[in-house]
Amino acid sequence: MVSICPTVTVQNRDEFDSQLALTASLTNRLHIDLSDNTLAPRSLLPITAMSWPKDKQIDLHVMVMQPGNILNELIRSKPQLVIVHAEAEGNLYELAKRFKINRIKVGVALLQPTPTSIVMPALDLIDHVLVFSGNLGYQGGSSVDMTLLGKVSELKYAKPSLEIGWDGGVNDQNIADLVRGGVDVINVGGYIQNASDPLQAYAKLKTAAGII
Repeated sequence: MVSICPTVTVQNRDEFDSQLALTASLTNRLHIDLSDNTLAPRSLLPITAMSWPKDKQIDLHVMVMQPGNILNELIRSKPQLVIVHAEAEGNLYELAKRFKINRIKVGVALLQPTPTSIVMPALDLIDHVLVFSGNLGYQGGSSVDMTLLGKVSELKYAKPSLEIGWDGGVNDQNIADLVRGGVDVINVGGYIQNASDPLQAYAKLKTAAGII
């Protein structure tokens, strides 16, 4: 079953509350971005300033060069999934063990130039891989690079049960191609957040993706 996850990408608490309220009204699974200006080009609201309803499934996208520095905060926030970057520094195996012990799923994001080979040795620890086609730390202004669907095929072949996410440039004109390409979780920012009618925008995405 394909999931469409609205994203929350903000720099202050007022924006966070506004985007969270909007996205939470659309679906139960949400994608929240974190950045400390080490991997992405700007800082976003820190995890210590965030909170969300307990009945929501939260995917945390950690755009941080040293995710181990905020490991305890990530665990305390109790998301269902934490996505760190393959390009980040630190010991992925140690991070994964800590997340698993605390019943948090492990995800890894791949920027456009990063090959799937970098995560293949650790696939036994990984629940989710995010194929990134966007601009780190921003909503809107990205485009979909369909050649990146080759990564989806490679990953699915290596581990058929692996959940594959996509982030960047999604709209009602290209979402069906992503679904046909094997993407399981489609993260959407600007198309929803910048729409004059976000509810209608989300409904158009579901229709285009074939989600009833």
